[in-house]
Amino acid sequence: MTAPTPPPVTIFGPDFPFPYDDWLRHPAGLGHLPDHALGAEVAIVGAGMAGIVAAYELMKLGLRPVVYESRRLGGRLHSEPFKGADGVVAELGGMRFPKSSRSFYHYLDLCGLDTRPFPNPLAPDTPSTVIDLEGEPVYVERASDLPPMLREVSEAWQEALEQEAAFSAMQAAIRARDVRRIKEIWNALVPVWDDRSFYGFVANSAPFRRLSFRHLEVFGQVGFGTGGWDTDFPNSMLEILRVVYTDCEEDQHFVVGGVEQMPRGLWKHAPDAIRHWPHGTSLHALNSGAPRPGVARLERAPDGSIAVTDVWGDRRQFAAALVTCQSWLLTTHIECDESLFSQKLWMALDRTRYMQSAKTFVMVDRPFWKDRDPRTGRDVMSMTLTDRITRGTYLFDLGDDRPGVICLSYSWMSDALKMLPLPVDKRVRLALGALKKIYPGVDIESHIIGDPITVSWEDDPNFLGAFKGALPGHYRYNRRMFCHFMQEHLPAAERGIFMAGDDIGWIPGWVEGAVQTSLNAVWGILRHFGGQTSPGNPGPGDRFDELAPLELPD
Repeated sequence: MTAPTPPPVTIFGPDFPFPYDDWLRHPAGLGHLPDHALGAEVAIVGAGMAGIVAAYELMKLGLRPVVYESRRLGGRLHSEPFKGADGVVAELGGMRFPKSSRSFYHYLDLCGLDTRPFPNPLAPDTPSTVIDLEGEPVYVERASDLPPMLREVSEAWQEALEQEAAFSAMQAAIRARDVRRIKEIWNALVPVWDDRSFYGFVANSAPFRRLSFRHLEVFGQVGFGTGGWDTDFPNSMLEILRVVYTDCEEDQHFVVGGVEQMPRGLWKHAPDAIRHWPHGTSLHALNSGAPRPGVARLERAPDGSIAVTDVWGDRRQFAAALVTCQSWLLTTHIECDESLFSQKLWMALDRTRYMQSAKTFVMVDRPFWKDRDPRTGRDVMSMTLTDRITRGTYLFDLGDDRPGVICLSYSWMSDALKMLPLPVDKRVRLALGALKKIYPGVDIESHIIGDPITVSWEDDPNFLGAFKGALPGHYRYNRRMFCHFMQEHLPAAERGIFMAGDDIGWIPGWVEGAVQTSLNAVWGILRHFGGQTSPGNPGPGDRFDELAPLELPD
């Protein structure tokens, strides 16, 4: 008799274990507005994933989202097309999406988009991986091929997670959606690990203490899952635990043709179930075909509404507004009335710390890396992890009869800052020079077609960084931002303005955090207009007292 397949690991908690995917799928919908609120306008500041999802769901409820955007639809879901090539893109922002992101995949499926396994190191569908450290490349096709040093590092990491963080027990609780057990484990870990770094966790764990400094160094350079993690070493260990518990580093996919198709698809999608608006209504139609310009000022109007002024001086008033831009913009680029948020919340917003990120892509004539070296029988080039300036190199096979894409270099923090002042051609030459030392017989240059594409997110005034990386001691700040959608306890002067985005969520850098916080905001805005959820499909705020994140004393 075949054993039943265990339920999957999903991004279900651990801080707030609410079933967002079930809430979305329920036939009763997300809620019901009173008749007098139908057609009311809501300002949506930012048309990234959080803004578009919230606008889409609020439209379905019968409100009129007025979307503001200073850059482009999609935000950090930015698929830049290579010139002259149909559907061949460089994913400058989010590019790998774990299957555990159930709410994200709800919208991906709604848009009818296809995915393929992401070519991560040692992933089942990655043909081969080269790990190049201290000038010594190691070729592997499966995890069992790893040399002793790398196997010892992998085993030590798994053992440390078991000993210090009840890894298997937590994953079992997440699979079972056992809220009581999740909170029992997590609430005991939060006060222990809030003020301790990822590096401190690894370096002081018994499994790594038995090994050498070289093992710790290799773990930072290579890591497991998506690659090297030393750029995350200063982060709070809670940040890392959330990622590994929920399999964010496992079973990742990329979107064929580019993930930016998803927010653009939702922008034009006409939902079947919609209230107040005629059948066939879309965000595109309600917004006259395009978002309004970027926002220059947010303030409280004398009548208590939220006044939004765009960069060209047009001022409009709304009963509610949702802000989805990165929080630093509220003090650097948007003139924001301080009284809209409490001073404790301003502290959290301003202390948010963003990580730098740089990527450089080229398009090539074909997926030549699948050629076999006649001397060795190996792939001529592989997914590559290295301590050189490129750090991670990824190979995207779109079919033998189509151009391929190489992400020559994907780096973070200090490695990304090395690229910051350099033009794209210099970045490409540096990357090719590093790869030439790893693959001396491979002429990558002869395969390059079109123009290269690069990005440094910290250089973009609309973002100032790629994603949040919470430092030790930031749990309280995370909680203040995440819980802000619960507004009944707030003074009237602070109600009606909501926040969403992955930096408001608990797992920054992953689009599921943007989706979940946008759904929190939808619930909050629904309640702000006097609406209710169905008794059979309670929303995140209805279950807040039961599921609320642990509150540490100030």
